[in-house]
Amino acid sequence: MAKDNIFSGLKVVDLASFIAGPSAAVILSDFGADVIKVEPPGGELWRHANHFPPQPIADDAYPWHLANRNKRGMALDLKSPGAHQVLEKLVKWADVLIVNTPHPARKKLKIAYDDVLEWNPRLIYADLTGFGDNGPDADLPGFDITSYWARSGLLSMTRDAGAPPTWPVAGSGDNATAVGLYSAIVTALYRRERTGQGAHVTTSLLAEGVWSASVSIQAALCDAKFFGLHDRKHPANAAMNVYRAKDGVWFVLIITPDKLEAVARAIGRPDILTDPRLSDPAQLTANMAELTAMFDQTFCAEPMAHWYEVFNGVHVTFGAVRGPQEVIDDPQLRANNIIVPLEGAGGKLTSTISSPLQIHGVAKVAAKRGPTIGEHNHEILRQLGFGAAEIESLHASGAVPNAKDHAA
Repeated sequence: MAKDNIFSGLKVVDLASFIAGPSAAVILSDFGADVIKVEPPGGELWRHANHFPPQPIADDAYPWHLANRNKRGMALDLKSPGAHQVLEKLVKWADVLIVNTPHPARKKLKIAYDDVLEWNPRLIYADLTGFGDNGPDADLPGFDITSYWARSGLLSMTRDAGAPPTWPVAGSGDNATAVGLYSAIVTALYRRERTGQGAHVTTSLLAEGVWSASVSIQAALCDAKFFGLHDRKHPANAAMNVYRAKDGVWFVLIITPDKLEAVARAIGRPDILTDPRLSDPAQLTANMAELTAMFDQTFCAEPMAHWYEVFNGVHVTFGAVRGPQEVIDDPQLRANNIIVPLEGAGGKLTSTISSPLQIHGVAKVAAKRGPTIGEHNHEILRQLGFGAAEIESLHASGAVPNAKDHAA
């Protein structure tokens, strides 16, 4: 681990499951933190997500390594009485504890903030929930699809007119939330540097989803007039729409008013500027469908490569719509260390997605595979101060399984 990394020496215990909490820990690990991933003796369900439709199916456990790279692995049965002494020492060792267990189960397992505070007053307790700490649904479990997407309003708006709500991209809300949780942790660490005090920080999938939808939610708060759901052929604004090139490539085009004249001339349609149907704002609003048809007629005449050059020439904002297989071949990703090598995962899994934060002059830790179940049990227990007899007793009680029994 590089000694000049920002979080070198920072100790993190990741008790969270699935994506958002563990991914916040991944960001910390990218900058040098020592992260211990704690999971049940049988392993976390996310280890097997590569076999759960509609996730893309693969032999390689790509979701697990993405959310748990660079971590040491410990298996611990929190329901076992013997596990409590291990948990206590983990909390005393840690600077940061990340938890996303629903609150009722958290209380039963004695891993709520009040349960662990006495062990380590300087602890940053990072608390992730589906719907927040308070309110009638505070104790409900939530995934990003339900809490971040559906409950926040996002899912109602990200569809075309006449279409039912669709199924969002898996993990998209989780990974956005991970950055929010990471930010809360770092804010609390900064406060601790100044005051010496630990903190209980929290965010929820719902809060992060509403934040992502905040332009529209803020509009609702002031009783703004909403346009209907997007209709590509009858848009609210033809200059902010989706179009298709001759070779079948769809692209998003955003023409701000100051660019309209330059774009009209560059695409060979100066008539747009003099068309009486588009001559004033009122007329333009009433004839967006006609303007869309004019753009459609033009853009379908040339391939995307042509429009790429044209749009770049007038510095207009656009983006070709790409699928995952095209995205991984985008040279921008490797040039900017968005895709980086992954060591040790085996199979075809030789690269991974880096966290989205870069600090100039600070190299991230090289990405290494996620741990096998309980891979570092013995190493961690010894580090926490348990002797050989105590470790054997923990194994015998089932509180800490033998790693060799859970190597998958």
